[in-house]
Amino acid sequence: MTGQYVAYTFYRVDPAWRRLPVEERAAGKDAFAEVVEEWAARMDGLRTYTVTGVRPDCDFFLWKITQRYEDLGQLGAELNSTPLAGWLDTPYSYLATTKASQYTSARRARKLAPHELPYLVVYPFVKVRPWYSLPAQERQRAMDEHIRIGREEFPGIKNHTTYSFGIDDQEFMTAFECEEPADFMHLMLRLRDSEASRYTERDTPIFVGRLMPIRAVLDSLDGARTRIEA
Repeated sequence: MTGQYVAYTFYRVDPAWRRLPVEERAAGKDAFAEVVEEWAARMDGLRTYTVTGVRPDCDFFLWKITQRYEDLGQLGAELNSTPLAGWLDTPYSYLATTKASQYTSARRARKLAPHELPYLVVYPFVKVRPWYSLPAQERQRAMDEHIRIGREEFPGIKNHTTYSFGIDDQEFMTAFECEEPADFMHLMLRLRDSEASRYTERDTPIFVGRLMPIRAVLDSLDGARTRIEA
C-alpha cells in the first residue's frame, strides 16, 4: 500500500437520547469527543462534519484518512466503547483508497490533504459498464473535458476522488471541498453537459457536511449551548 485509506462514517442519534438528563448526555459527548481528538493526532486526517437539520437519515459524519487499514477498525472500536455509541446508528459507511489517476500525468498516488474549507460534499459514484469498453482514447478525451471544467471554471472547489474497486460497493468515493454548497451545485449542473456524464450509473446518496470541531458537532445533536462543568 503506497497510498492512503479513506473512509467516511455517518451517524444518526436515536431521538430518545435527547430525553436523557443533560449531565448524562454531556458525559457521553465528552467521551466520544475525547476519542476523536486523540485519534486526530494519529491519522493523516480526521475531520468532523455536521449534517444536522439537512438530512433526515444522519446527523454527522467523520472523514478519516490513514495509511493503516487497521486504524479504521481500532478507531471504530474505541468509539463503540463510549456511552454515546449506544444511541447511534450508522446508516452509511464508505471505504476507498488513493491511487494515481490514469487520466492525468501523475504516476504516484496523490497524498490526500484537506484544505479546511467550510463544506464537504460526499457521495459514492458508479459508472455504467459500457464506459470501460470504450477505447482508451475516447475515455481520455471525455475525462480531459471533465477535468478541464472543474479546474478552469470552478478553481475554488477542491476535488478528493478516491477508489473503491473491490473493497466496497461503489467504484469511487467523490468528495469536494467548497466555500458554499451552491457553488458545487453549479459545478454539477455544468458537468451535466459533459460527455463523461452520460456514463454515470449512480451518484447518490449525496451529503453536504459543514466542517466543525467534534464537540460543536456533538452539541448540535441536542442544541446544548453550555457545557457541563466537572
